[in-house]
Amino acid sequence: MDNLTHSLVGALVGQAGLKRRTGLAMPALVIGANLPDIDAACFFWLDGAEHLGFRRGITHGPIAWMVLPLILAAVLWGFDRWQDNRGKRPEARAPVDFAWLYWLSLIGCLTHPALDWLNVYGIRIFEPFSSAWFYGDTLFIIDVWLWALLGFSLWRSLRREKREGPGSGELIAQTALGLTLLYVAFNGLISDYAAYHKSMLYDPEPEIAIASPVPLFFWERERIIRTEDGRWYSTEWEGKPFGNGYHAPLATICRLPADAAEASDEARAFLSWSRAPFAEKAEDGSVILRDARFYDPRARDRFSVAVPAHKCEELDAP
Repeated sequence: MDNLTHSLVGALVGQAGLKRRTGLAMPALVIGANLPDIDAACFFWLDGAEHLGFRRGITHGPIAWMVLPLILAAVLWGFDRWQDNRGKRPEARAPVDFAWLYWLSLIGCLTHPALDWLNVYGIRIFEPFSSAWFYGDTLFIIDVWLWALLGFSLWRSLRREKREGPGSGELIAQTALGLTLLYVAFNGLISDYAAYHKSMLYDPEPEIAIASPVPLFFWERERIIRTEDGRWYSTEWEGKPFGNGYHAPLATICRLPADAAEASDEARAFLSWSRAPFAEKAEDGSVILRDARFYDPRARDRFSVAVPAHKCEELDAP
């Protein structure tokens, strides 16, 4: 999910009562909720699509769950000591307890992979012990309805606390977190119905069916299916056509080269990340690797890797 959602969830967990456990609890929860995304720094040293095979991996896995909160707790504890030694520590700040700072940093950090799992991009939640990807197919990566629920609830909770005193806004935050869980569960049921039950209407039944949440219309899904001949198809949203209910891809489909991963570091990273890979014919007759989840005929260069050494072997017409 996006970092605003991560931050709002961390803040609401604090408002629900945990922020009173120690000084600097809110920074521990909010920063912790975003900390696994430090892997975004890979853009500084990885080229092209290589970042696809790196992100949502090691910094989102079990070792990071233990190490990152420890680092964050140590930094916050050190910051509190530094302010105290300089005589600039705010008088209103509660005493800082290192153990509680660690546990709150850990809670914040754990909310991150839980949220990231919810979309079609996926997460390698057991990295480095396993590089398998897991997908929730439940929420679009930016959910404005979730923003509204979390943001309004946080504002209401803080406003009541300011007016009535510490602890008075906890019920609002707790209710918001409960409603968030219900919203996620409801969307999970929608995705399950779209991916599996509706796919049974196809003849023959598709080998793979993915229900991809769409922006804004949380109740709708783009269904991405793969047939026996290796082609991927994208169906229309319920009532909201995407493109023209395109047959993915619109251009010529090639056989996916068996040794494509050996073509380059980019190709290897792409195929280790791709959940719905296919090969498309480039203008020069070579192959372009794409992923059906993120194929958009209006933005054809996104999430793709050119493999110029491989010539396209066209699939037979469907």
